[in-house]
Formats: sequence, C-alpha cells, structure tokens
Amino acid sequence: MKIAEIYRSIQGEGILTGTESVFIRTSGCNLRCWFCDTPYASWQPEGDDLSVSEIMNRLSTWDCRHVVLTGGEPMLFAEMIPLCNRLRSENYHITIETAGTLYLPVECDLMSISPKTSNSAPDVADHPRWHRRHEHTRFAPHVIRQLSSEFHCQFKFVVDHADDLQEIEEYLRQFPDLTNNQIYLMPQGRSQEELKQTETWLLPLCDNHGFNYCPRKQIEWFGAVKGT
Repeated sequence: MKIAEIYRSIQGEGILTGTESVFIRTSGCNLRCWFCDTPYASWQPEGDDLSVSEIMNRLSTWDCRHVVLTGGEPMLFAEMIPLCNRLRSENYHITIETAGTLYLPVECDLMSISPKTSNSAPDVADHPRWHRRHEHTRFAPHVIRQLSSEFHCQFKFVVDHADDLQEIEEYLRQFPDLTNNQIYLMPQGRSQEELKQTETWLLPLCDNHGFNYCPRKQIEWFGAVKGT
C-alpha cells in the first residue's frame, strides 16, 4: 500500500477535534477535487510502498491510541482490511476519512465521510478527462447507505459559496436516517484568512439549519503544511 506520510498531530476536524492522533495517509485517489489540500496524495501521488507490519512498526514509535487512516482515498486499498484488523487487535481507536464512493469491510470506530458535491469538480477546460471521471464517480448513494448502516459516521461537507447549502440539503434528503448532529459544514480555504471570511456567513447558516460548524482547526494551529 502506497503511503504518503505517517505523523502524529492533533485532529482538527469533526467530532474528535482536539484529539491527539497518528495520521496514516495513503497515496492515490479516485477523485480530483480542484481544492484538494493534499495533492501529493491525489493529483501527484507520492510515497513509499509499506506492508502492514512496516506501518505498525512506525506507529509503535508514538504513545498514541487514536489512529486516522486518510488520503487520498484509503478505501481504494484492500490492504486496509488487514491493517484495520491489526489496529483493532492492538486496541487502537480507528477513524477512516473517505469520500464515501468505495466500500471495504473494515474495522472502524468512526467513519468520517466527506461527500463531494458539484463545487468540487476540476475545471472542465483544464482537466476534461478528470472532470468527466470525477462527476461520474463522486456520488455513490449505495455506498453511503452501506457505510452509514454499518459504522458510526460523521459527514463533512466543504462549502465554498452560500448556494452550496441548497445542494447539501438535497443530498441529505436522500438519506433520511442521517441526523443533523452528524453533519459538519466546513469552509473551503487554505489559509486562516480565507476560512475566517467564510466563517462570517457560514456559521450563522449552520445555526439556522441545525448543522455543526467545522472550522478546520489544523490550519489555524499549523497552517496548510504537510505533517499536520
């Protein structure tokens, strides 16, 4: 399994914000969001091929019981199944961060799903092939239903403009079993200044709709850099 990086940091998004965690970032993705903040795991995937044992050996150097499996798209890799089994056998808390387009029968404590709405598509003129593939792949309702029925889930939507809220509400109407408490809206942006500008209008919208606001604290704490 190609791994872009393994590092210890603090979870900056969602229900576990503030939790010290080790992040294992797989390299490779079936989507190409224009705002991807880890292009080294998607647009230009880099990293080393590591076995489950090699990953566990690196993990053992830190005294930390929360592990976040992220990407790229970690659910691309069948090796996630034995890795999660090994993590479970050694009593780690497991979060998987996924776009919700692929399913694997993994062990997991929290399935953190980031659905990709139409605001995520790459420019059709610059990337016509990826635009078609992204639009064809980004929404897999049968996968969302399977994941949400089998795992404890949170849903994190990237919001770029106020109009995005209408599409998010239309999306959620297709999954009536989801509760507002599971929904997190986070601003699109790679700097604290950009996030703050969006927060001024997104936070009140979250309050009005009963959704959670997700401020992406890692950018505030560390900036948009690797290893955070």
